[in-house]
Amino acid sequence: MQKLIVVSFLLFLVGCQPAVQTVEPETYLSGKTMGTTYNVKFVTDPNIDSVELHNEIEQKLISVNQLMSTYIPDSELSVINQSPANTPVQISAETRLVLDEALRLGELTDGALNVTLGPLVNLWGFGPEKRPEVIPSDAEIALAMQSVGLEHIVLQGQQISKKIDDLYIDLSPIAKGYGVDALAELLESYGITDYLVEIGGEMRLSGIKSTGQEWRVAIEKPLSTQRAIQRIIAIGDNAIATSGDYRNYYEEDGIRYSHLIDPKTGYPIQHNLVSVTVIHPSSMTADGMATALSIVGTQAAMEIAERDNIAVLLVSKEGEEFVEYQSPAFATIVKVIK
Repeated sequence: MQKLIVVSFLLFLVGCQPAVQTVEPETYLSGKTMGTTYNVKFVTDPNIDSVELHNEIEQKLISVNQLMSTYIPDSELSVINQSPANTPVQISAETRLVLDEALRLGELTDGALNVTLGPLVNLWGFGPEKRPEVIPSDAEIALAMQSVGLEHIVLQGQQISKKIDDLYIDLSPIAKGYGVDALAELLESYGITDYLVEIGGEMRLSGIKSTGQEWRVAIEKPLSTQRAIQRIIAIGDNAIATSGDYRNYYEEDGIRYSHLIDPKTGYPIQHNLVSVTVIHPSSMTADGMATALSIVGTQAAMEIAERDNIAVLLVSKEGEEFVEYQSPAFATIVKVIK
């Protein structure tokens, strides 16, 4: 289940210095899902059958895909997208949960998170149809905008309907995060409290490593030409998501076109906010919020973060320098290692 609005893989694990005291080693499980990979680590418990747990992880991810993938023709989401206007479609509690959060974050960010952007994303060449031969015209953008809008989604109980036929819902800006949360809940149902779950860069951590040290995460410096670390941090029992536009873009006639589309204009963003990291107990919320704040720009992103007490690290390209901005909640929750 690949994203139409693609969030680059901006987080990776950092090895810790070996502790003097040795405790139980870690169990590591991995595989492929949603067009990317997943990784699960937890402190080994001899009472847990890791093969059985791995099978349950695989089945959970298959289930999430069958609900929310736009690439599976008979997925629950595909059935919704194929349905005509004003026709109620029965949906699962899981899909309803993700839709509710997508709409909540859309309202919270004044429409910046918009899961109906598919027509515009495709028009600009960041969907399955690839890069366009020519830059879209104002008329083409205006036409695509007519098929976009959260206000066209109607939720009633366990049913959804669309106000217009061409509405196309894509939950990829938030569904990977939901998958991380689902796996974290699965681990906790086994009594596992010291773990790391990651799907395609979205990550949730709990407890400590087998060494007795806290989990550490590296935030990548927003460079398109090389890999470098911006910060190494510890986030406690939280999820982390980072969004940026410095890897997924193209240039035409000297103009840079980002994969991040502003729902209000229909055009790629043009501001200098290049990286947004969000810390939150829910990976689903962190995932969606990181994308939304990347769209609105530095000033608006910080205003939203301060208003709603969200832990956010912003990196802005100002001249030749990368300038960091931290929300008060980020400074409170996060321990900066480097």
